Amino acid sequence: MSSVSAQGVVERASAELSRRITGLGLRGRKRSPGVVERVANALCGPASSAPRIPRRRRPSPRPLVWSQFILDERFLEKFFLYFNSNDRRTLGQVCTKWRDILYSSTRWWMGLVAIVDFRESRSESECCMQRFYNSVVRRGVRGMALVAASDEDINEFIRVFPLSANHVNALSLKGCTVTDRGLESILDHLEVLFELELTGCNEITEAGIWACLTPRIVSLTLTDCINIADEAVGAVAQLLPSLYEFSLQAYHVTDAALGYFSQKQSASLSILRLHSCWELTNHGVVNIVHSLPNLTVLSLSGCSKVTDEGVELVAENLPRLRSLDLSWCPRVTDSALEYIACDLNQLEELTLDRCVHITDIGVGYISTMQSLVALYLRWCSQLRDFGVQHLCAMRALQLLSLAGCPLLTSGGLSSLIQLRQLRELELTNCPGASPELFDYLREHLPRCVIIE
Repeated sequence: MSSVSAQGVVERASAELSRRITGLGLRGRKRSPGVVERVANALCGPASSAPRIPRRRRPSPRPLVWSQFILDERFLEKFFLYFNSNDRRTLGQVCTKWRDILYSSTRWWMGLVAIVDFRESRSESECCMQRFYNSVVRRGVRGMALVAASDEDINEFIRVFPLSANHVNALSLKGCTVTDRGLESILDHLEVLFELELTGCNEITEAGIWACLTPRIVSLTLTDCINIADEAVGAVAQLLPSLYEFSLQAYHVTDAALGYFSQKQSASLSILRLHSCWELTNHGVVNIVHSLPNLTVLSLSGCSKVTDEGVELVAENLPRLRSLDLSWCPRVTDSALEYIACDLNQLEELTLDRCVHITDIGVGYISTMQSLVALYLRWCSQLRDFGVQHLCAMRALQLLSLAGCPLLTSGGLSSLIQLRQLRELELTNCPGASPELFDYLREHLPRCVIIE
């Protein structure tokens, strides 16, 4: 029996290694590996495994330099989404490229209102104003606000901007000296007007309201117009059968005015906002709930004569309410909040600012409302830390305001970190809120905007 010496094994293994490294492995007939080949296999792997050929990589595209990047249309379209319509107005002035992209689609200007202040525009040339109005049309802006306009300004607006007849859907007159005649002219001209707002227009009378309102209006706001009273509300009820939203701020409106609404409006009117209607009492609330049972949004803000009994009527007869505003109603107490918690099971937003008789007991009632998403308790002077503990059970709450509540402490406010779903928390003018508290809240509520 012959044996292989150690020296011979080493020499033959060295030769085999050299052949493997150079890719010249043996390709004979299949046989069992000998000692030398087994040593080579252990060091280099089997001879049958061919060496990998590296693939050629495609060259990656060269990155855009900054001057090219800020002019790339795909980038700009995504970039502009981070700004609202008012900010985009400024972005359109950066360069012609940005302006052309922003002007290429009306989607960039949704919800924007073009404002014409006639105290300034009277000094502008007609050509300048025409360019402005053409820009309004080009961007697809459908809302116009006319400030400090007179009857002559209204006539000039109609003459210089004839396209407004079939373009303007929403009109706001603010602080104007327009009379009934001027209001009639502008409403006759705007053939596709659906929303109208009159604010501080003290020359307009109730007779003008009767003469001017057109049935196509679905949203109407009358604010701080000294001649607006019960008869104007009667005109609204009679002349606007498709009215969807009505906002009224008038000091002289009485309970009788709300009796003008009939079943004609009950099918369409969904939003009713009454602000500082000081003469309104619980009898007016009776008229509201009987005439408008389908309301989803109701504001009685500043209706200082409304009491807990009036709120009880609302809770029992308006089950579809999603939003209720009782701010600046000093006669509302914890009892009203018990009615709300028991009957308004679909309520999502509740405003109780300056309801000075609300205590921790009332907050305990509303803390049982699992549908509530937004709660405003600004300047509720009797609210204490115990009430804040109740709020921590409201797992659906996303917006909360405790601004101006003087009795809250840092210890009580720190418990709000349990509301992990909060998106906005307002703590302005809270003596118990310290810089350390704000840091603590931001650390534990990273997705919430904390308003100091």
